[in-house]
Amino acid sequence: MKIIIVGGVAGGASAAVRLRRLDEDAEIILIEKGSFVSFANCGLPYHISDVTPENLLQVQTPKSLHSRFNIDVRINNEVLSIDAAGKSVLIRELLTGREYRESYDKLVLAPGASAIRPGFVKTGNDKRVFSLKDIPDATEIRKLVETQKGGKAVVIGGGFIGLEAAENLALAGMDTTVIELTDHIMQQVDADMGKLVKNEFEKHGVHVCVNERVEEVTSDESAVHVRTDKGSYDADIVILSLGVRPATSFIGDAVTLNEKGAIITDPSMRTSDPDIYAIGDAVITVNPMNEEYMYTPLAGPANRQGRIAADNICGIPSEYRGTYGTSIMKVFDKTVARTGLSEKDAYNYEKSYTLPMNHASYYPGAKGMIMKLIFDLDTGILLGAQIFGEDGVDKRIDVLSTAIQNQMTVDEISELELAYAPPYGSAKDPVNLAAFTADNILTGLVKVFHWHDVKDLVENGEYLLDVRTQREFDNGHIKGSAHVPLDEIRGRLSELPKDRTIYLYCQAGLRGYLACRILSQKGFDCVNLSGGYGLYSQLTKEYIEK
Repeated sequence: MKIIIVGGVAGGASAAVRLRRLDEDAEIILIEKGSFVSFANCGLPYHISDVTPENLLQVQTPKSLHSRFNIDVRINNEVLSIDAAGKSVLIRELLTGREYRESYDKLVLAPGASAIRPGFVKTGNDKRVFSLKDIPDATEIRKLVETQKGGKAVVIGGGFIGLEAAENLALAGMDTTVIELTDHIMQQVDADMGKLVKNEFEKHGVHVCVNERVEEVTSDESAVHVRTDKGSYDADIVILSLGVRPATSFIGDAVTLNEKGAIITDPSMRTSDPDIYAIGDAVITVNPMNEEYMYTPLAGPANRQGRIAADNICGIPSEYRGTYGTSIMKVFDKTVARTGLSEKDAYNYEKSYTLPMNHASYYPGAKGMIMKLIFDLDTGILLGAQIFGEDGVDKRIDVLSTAIQNQMTVDEISELELAYAPPYGSAKDPVNLAAFTADNILTGLVKVFHWHDVKDLVENGEYLLDVRTQREFDNGHIKGSAHVPLDEIRGRLSELPKDRTIYLYCQAGLRGYLACRILSQKGFDCVNLSGGYGLYSQLTKEYIEK
């Protein structure tokens, strides 16, 4: 069997080595347009600050793939077109211009995606304007950073790559600005979590501009000029991070594409042509939670899809179960992660916030995190989760991703047995605590309101009650709040109104919950602020007074 794979990096290289492990006698040819066949695409931003040297970004080379796996790797070769009827591809050697045709029995398409370069970028081939898509890009940015120490950098677009690039530009000593068109950076999370990410960037000196439209990028000898609808910025380096589109222009009508050029496959990663498979950033897959197609250019799905395509080519039935969008990103000293549905994709849901420590608070070095769960109001099934914190975010999001993939309810998640020792966790792990909080809402033990509800409550003159200590109250509280510390509440019930709803809060939500349990059993109508003043004060200062 002769198999041609178009594209390397994550999906193509994974498919190639899996095919070899399954079929020692197959002829496997990997065609790669670039000069690197298998590299750590996700590691590119970290080369900007030299956290990751260039040599460590290469996972495999043509030589290593040939010597260990007997794979014929042809870098600097571009597939120009596919003759599906004749089962062949037309290839051009980029260094010589020679064109030749290669036949196949099975074809695997892993061409990846190309960076979007909009028409407002009018800088030609200016070497100070980049799309961070491969090792040469990262290397050139690194070289320019070294010569422009203390200079200015502008990143257009606040997604994963843009934010990681911004962090590393700042770490490398550049005065860095991020410009984002929408209302918050990192659109993969909800606006509240995006605000926490923004706060962290600004804490480290990165300027973050949201709701700002770039109208033109030009350049001259002195600088690159970025003009927006709100101002202008001069830069020594500009990085375009405006998303990607499937690199499928060469495919023609060989297989079925969607309206945006992504390849449509079945769960076996087979396209509309039974002898052609497609994987990675060029394909669109189904979100198993809502059965909607989603475009998810991530390394994890690409690797799994490569393996699945190889299995099916070699006669091993295997199916891709869809993408839940589980992802994580370093934000200087913090981490943000998400999985499942966000609020904009969910329906018939409620949410909860908890602010636990990553491990036992009495063990040195405990760090706080903010956990957000989104769950179905009828079934209690966990729909999505987002976490922002310092340590321990990664393992919690992985547990919650696993729970979502197995359609677990928050009640079931609350009973998970998770590893515990004081340096690593708590007897009630943050995952359990977050699920307890959500389950209390579902079972009616407590009613909640959220940080974004406070504005209307204050402006409408509703009764707000702070149950924290006097010192906490004096350090800052929500405008117009009454104050009764939790430990005094039983003896001061006569001060509280029974004819009004009491909207109460504490620092993180636990004391507010305890106060609600006391008051609700004494005939009061009360609602607790999910995430407490601690979350509210990180998201807005509008109605805070001292």
